[in-house]
Amino acid sequence: MLLQKPEDTRGIKQERILRVLLNHPDDELTKYRIAKEVDASESWVLNYTKTLEQKGLIENTTVLDPRALYEEWQDIRVAQNQVSVSFQQPMDLLQETDLDYALTTYEAETLVQGFLFPSTTDFYIRPEDGADWTNLIEDNGLLGGGNTRIRVTDEHVFYETTRRGDHSLVSTPQLIVDLLEEGGPCEEAAEKLITSFHGTVTDDGS
Repeated sequence: MLLQKPEDTRGIKQERILRVLLNHPDDELTKYRIAKEVDASESWVLNYTKTLEQKGLIENTTVLDPRALYEEWQDIRVAQNQVSVSFQQPMDLLQETDLDYALTTYEAETLVQGFLFPSTTDFYIRPEDGADWTNLIEDNGLLGGGNTRIRVTDEHVFYETTRRGDHSLVSTPQLIVDLLEEGGPCEEAAEKLITSFHGTVTDDGS
């Protein structure tokens, strides 16, 4: 069971920068502050943001084209480790656990926006908690194609997590990129979130 951080970490710094930019799209943070937020050198951040500026996606740290910046994020995303399991009541189980998690895709979108039917429970865990989650699965669930997908990736995925009721959710930009990756109706839900979160029209004019 691969409840551990992926070995291939190429793209992690870029992904962290994009996550921070999209969470603070209105020139709220300096590039120096972004470097601190993503644990990278200021020169590294300056080089990558210059590339984004040359593409017309940002100006300084102001996001000019959110939809295109999400496409950039999709292009450089770090592959995740993911395990599919079956729980009888996954949301109840999450409510009861003391372990950190952050909901994404269907259940998170339902709590934030309510456009999708929550057919699957997807959530991120912290890499260092992999053994504890493995024990929880062995005690309460079944491995294999089920109703829950547990994801492990860079711990920065927990950046700007929020609370909705009794549950922890990824930030809205993280939710958006995860929905875009899921495709189908999730992509339509992501477009609606881009409009509401960034206050901009999407490519389809909505």
